Amino acid sequence: MFQNRIVTVFGAYGHTGRFVVRELLKRGFTPILSGRDAAKLKDAGNAHPGSEVRVATVDDSASLDHALSGAVAVINCAGPFIDTAVPIIDAALRASIHYLDVAAEQAAVLAVFERFASAARDAGVVVAPAMAFYGGLGDLLATAAMGQWDAADEICIATALDSWKPTRGTRVTGQRNTGRHFIFSNNRLERADPPPARKWNFPPPFGQQDVVGLSLAETITISRHLQTAEIRVYINLAPITDIRDPNTPAPTAADESGRSSQTFVMEAIARRGAAERRAMVRGRDIYAVTAPIVVEAAHRVVNGLAKKTGVVAAGEVFAAEDFLKSLSPSNLSFEMH
Repeated sequence: MFQNRIVTVFGAYGHTGRFVVRELLKRGFTPILSGRDAAKLKDAGNAHPGSEVRVATVDDSASLDHALSGAVAVINCAGPFIDTAVPIIDAALRASIHYLDVAAEQAAVLAVFERFASAARDAGVVVAPAMAFYGGLGDLLATAAMGQWDAADEICIATALDSWKPTRGTRVTGQRNTGRHFIFSNNRLERADPPPARKWNFPPPFGQQDVVGLSLAETITISRHLQTAEIRVYINLAPITDIRDPNTPAPTAADESGRSSQTFVMEAIARRGAAERRAMVRGRDIYAVTAPIVVEAAHRVVNGLAKKTGVVAAGEVFAAEDFLKSLSPSNLSFEMH
């Protein structure tokens, strides 16, 4: 039987969107390039001759319906997701197609879980927010670290970046997400300050680093499906210093792949009593690595490999360790300890 391999990419001309389009083409999908800026879409289309271009805006439902027509899924790469997720998910549900995004914003991801759980399940589609470096990758690592445990006392995720040159989208999203964020403590999600600073022993080349609490989407997604009393998420200081400096430039390509030279390590530790389980990845360029994560997720959803429909977290709907192994070694390296 013919399998629909058409995927609409909303925000296809953005920094991450361009990586996603290339990854889709590499994996044998047919992307529809969509977004609100006709000139930028035209340039994106010229970069991929033969790709269909459809202008759409989130405040015009008819244009979104046209952008998604004929597709089996939509990948939303256009933030701030607090603005774009709801109208695009509404359009995906009207079309009865799957939705994935690369949101890191806690409020946007939580709103998707709370607003669309029943509607997505009833429609028989997968709605997968935060399928990216922040959110999805940490969720997969935490799930892999949990293994066969049905519960843990604590899950910790720590990320080290050698630098963080933010995209314009990251800057705009940050400006829309000021104020107190969510933590998960004492078995509940609440608005509070992140956990206090501490030291973390990362593997080489980072070594021991001062880390601070980080309030992004993985706290929301992990709390939806893993049984633990505490979720603590940290990042080292260098990238926080970079992103707070308005003069830090945007990322630039270091080679023909378009990836920057930025390096990262992320690890998750699940603790139960005196026992600990650890899962870790290393790689390069947090924006570029988002593309294989979300496209692998789309591939699995389209091919019926998702464990359930509805609004889902990465580790909840996919076999976490298998998913991470599928990204290694071409996109990142994955280890279990």
